[in-house]
Amino acid sequence: MSTIMILNGPNLNLLGQREPEQYGHETLADVEAMCKAEAAKHGYDVDFRQSNHEGVLVDAIHEAGQLIKAGKLLGVVFNPGAYTHTSIALHDAIKGAEVPVVEVHISNVHAREAFRHHSYISPCAVGIVIGMGVQGYVLGMQGLLNKVAK
Repeated sequence: MSTIMILNGPNLNLLGQREPEQYGHETLADVEAMCKAEAAKHGYDVDFRQSNHEGVLVDAIHEAGQLIKAGKLLGVVFNPGAYTHTSIALHDAIKGAEVPVVEVHISNVHAREAFRHHSYISPCAVGIVIGMGVQGYVLGMQGLLNKVAK
């Protein structure tokens, strides 16, 4: 059985307690359970990760690239959090490791502060889901399956 990696960036470990009016009341554990249930419907496993450290996320993308080449991973659904707007390193990792990524954001970043309107991830993503709450993860998984699964 192949796997889908769900990768979460900084502060997403605070989901459910940080600005619930913006991000909702679901926790990251709730999101993980939802993703595992959705993946199982399609015959996939989930490798669910979160880190507040950019280098750890870069390493996960590199690992994903190796797993994809080995036929063990379909791709990555990635909520890079604030690194969306700052990380050229994540952009370069996605391109360099040739990883199909669907970028996900719980809130509508374009309806928020101006600094959130630019993404370094979007130009190398196969798709983007923005502003659909935590349901965006499921939509991202479905998009990845539609774009990448053979």
